[in-house]
Amino acid sequence: MTTPEPDGGRAAALRVKLADELEASGDLRTEPWRATIETVPREAFIPSFFERIDTPQQTMWRPITPELVSQQARLELTYTDETWVTQLDHHTWPVDTAVPIPGEPTSSSTLPGLVVRMLEELQVEDGSRVLEIGTGTGYSSALMSARLGAELVTSVEVDAEVAVRAKEALAAIGFMPDLVTGDGLLGYQPGALYDRVIATCSVRHVPKTWVNQTRPGGLILTTMLGWLDASSGLVRLEVTGDGTAEGAFLGGTESFMPARPHAAPRLGDDVYTWIDEVETTERATAAGPEILDPWDGWTSMFIAQLAVPDSQLLIYGVDGGPVIEHIIDVNQHAIAILRKLPDDSTVVRQAGPVALWDSVEAAISEWRNAGSPPLEQFRISVTPEAQTVWFGDPVGPLSWKLPTNTQ
Repeated sequence: MTTPEPDGGRAAALRVKLADELEASGDLRTEPWRATIETVPREAFIPSFFERIDTPQQTMWRPITPELVSQQARLELTYTDETWVTQLDHHTWPVDTAVPIPGEPTSSSTLPGLVVRMLEELQVEDGSRVLEIGTGTGYSSALMSARLGAELVTSVEVDAEVAVRAKEALAAIGFMPDLVTGDGLLGYQPGALYDRVIATCSVRHVPKTWVNQTRPGGLILTTMLGWLDASSGLVRLEVTGDGTAEGAFLGGTESFMPARPHAAPRLGDDVYTWIDEVETTERATAAGPEILDPWDGWTSMFIAQLAVPDSQLLIYGVDGGPVIEHIIDVNQHAIAILRKLPDDSTVVRQAGPVALWDSVEAAISEWRNAGSPPLEQFRISVTPEAQTVWFGDPVGPLSWKLPTNTQ
């Protein structure tokens, strides 16, 4: 159910246009989901949002609000296949400013192409009971409510103010799914068992609660992330019972904001002093910084982060010098610094109790020896004891345990 639109039907026409575009891209594949895209008003969930502006100094966020931008212009932006940021720094909303401001995105409305692709990959059937992790604006909750019936949708949101806004937007167009304010990593036991679990946040490993709250034969869809920049992958697992599940990566380079406990710790300013002062040993390496470039090596970047899962990527240059990649594990106080030479060869300087780049090199070598298979040929296995990403053999040379030291 939706309310009448005061725009002369312009939003409805834009929804049809968006559905056509998503169908042409291959994200939208089936008629039931097309009907929801054409029916659910996205503008109800993002009446205001931020537009990214990149300047030479920093990224800024321009507020797009009814007070600042015309309804027509806002609708045109709303129905582009873009992610729109709706909150900065956990507390700043677009209506809080009239000028562009800096900030860290902490809530957003994901681009519709990714939303609908994930809903298609979720493989729901009539009557499927769905648990959504991360309500966000409520747009995807509305799509599922329109497709399945709101009584079959449960959604959990950690941010109380985000949850309130989503509930109000859903109610305004006539949907009342079961909305829960709480930690989505814990799932929602009162509604279990679910047929499907879908997460609109990225995780380092699949929470045991999601597996335990899904019926045998049910599916879990989420994005897996690491701490080396933005490398992540969409996975779908089938739950097999007794805390076990297995699945595959689905290809693409989708990513969401990380679940807060799974996010990388911030690197403090003192890390720059440490980099300048630490004593390192240098050697040549055949695995250069190109394997950390998401545009050239999305799978190789994912392999690297499997090899050094607690490491982060820090890239910067000093005084106009060359940009240099630093791999830093703050917990182990270890570092690897990559530097390209004029002849295009690469050297690495390392320090700390573990040789980070040795681990990356070994993993990349095994991957290349196997023919450099793409990420969608990898699988993931979940048991109560461990979670493993692997290719070919779950205990073979191309297999890695995921870090499970967070909930």
